[in-house]
Amino acid sequence: MQHVDAGIETTDVVIVGSGFGGLAAAKQLSKSGVDYVLISATPEHLFQPLLYQVATGVLPSTDIAPPIAQILRRHKGADVRLGKVVDIDADAAVLTYETEQGPRKIRYGSLIAATGATQSYFGRDDFAEKTFSLKTIEDAKLLRAQIERVFAEAAKADRETRERLLSFVVVGAGPTGVEVAGQLKELAKRHYHQEISVTLVEGAGAVLPPFGGSLSEYARKSLTRNGVEVLLDTFVTDIEPGKVTVKTKDGVERGIGAETVVWSAGVAAGGFAKLLAEATGCETDRAGRLLINPDCTVGGHADIYAIGDMTSLNGYPGQSPTAMQEGRHVADIIRRKKPAGTPFVYWDKGSMAVISRFSAVTKLNDRIKFTGTIAWATWLAVHLFYLVGFRNRFVAVLSWLVAFVGTGRPGFDETDTPARTEAPRDRQAA
Repeated sequence: MQHVDAGIETTDVVIVGSGFGGLAAAKQLSKSGVDYVLISATPEHLFQPLLYQVATGVLPSTDIAPPIAQILRRHKGADVRLGKVVDIDADAAVLTYETEQGPRKIRYGSLIAATGATQSYFGRDDFAEKTFSLKTIEDAKLLRAQIERVFAEAAKADRETRERLLSFVVVGAGPTGVEVAGQLKELAKRHYHQEISVTLVEGAGAVLPPFGGSLSEYARKSLTRNGVEVLLDTFVTDIEPGKVTVKTKDGVERGIGAETVVWSAGVAAGGFAKLLAEATGCETDRAGRLLINPDCTVGGHADIYAIGDMTSLNGYPGQSPTAMQEGRHVADIIRRKKPAGTPFVYWDKGSMAVISRFSAVTKLNDRIKFTGTIAWATWLAVHLFYLVGFRNRFVAVLSWLVAFVGTGRPGFDETDTPARTEAPRDRQAA
């Protein structure tokens, strides 16, 4: 790292974002001793696929959010910074980021953007204040606090009040929505010993639409057997305190009681994607994702790469395996292990989603698919493998044993609570 004119630092590579893609790129660069600065808005690396387990008390948040500096402590050339990028001069190869000490500028040889995506509400941004999402640790803690609140109040309430408190609606039947719906039922039955109503609303005609066919049907039947009401070809038209209004594609409208609404229906690129698009002239899709070049470069800038959920390329899935493979690909170009301009090709290793205890679906390819306990065990093994650090893996195994074999919820013992614990219905009234 060198200081140059006007207080601008310079480094070989700047990575913006500490998700799966950003970390994969960082580790790959370290193999060749390339100096890089990793700028992250949070001090931890978030294992986002397990956020629903934090929200439902299976795991404490510390198990899925280890510090980035700790992860990269043995990687040569790593320099981790906490900050938020607020400006980019693509022609001068200089970006500005805000820190607690004020703004800083840094000049890069190559830039890797890997900031992921945020929740999309399909034009109804007011839904954000009426629902719970699962994109950040704060989101998971807020939902966990809400779940603890409604069960605690229901335990000493009359029947009518209890039914109102224990009504949940989950919007979106992708992996997160399915996992939340199934785990809520497990939580109520095995930990709280309460009856609850859980309704899963999906605009498409199948649960887990990307899986399709027999796997989607298995997931639907498994949820239904577990007591989840599944509404397909159905859209949310309004949300108000204690009630969600839905409409089928045939135009039939109904109201559903809902003290707690979890939104997992769509994603959109975050603010950094917009900033990068404006700085480079890169086109975006309807969700704001960058339409990157085949080699993952952005617009006409060969020194700027974008990877992961903030991008769109060849219809590749917006999942962590895609981001990690893209991260390693661009790092290999930067460290000259691959020729500049080499197109990225995604290797689909399969998809999986857990439905409930001992129930999951796994699809390796169009011919190899399996469900049930074997798929569930495979899901646990894969996610355990990708958890960062021995301690996280060890503690996760213990927590899973307590929650899935026993009836405990170790995550509820976590004393750290979010600043805002009121339910969305209360926030509306404020």
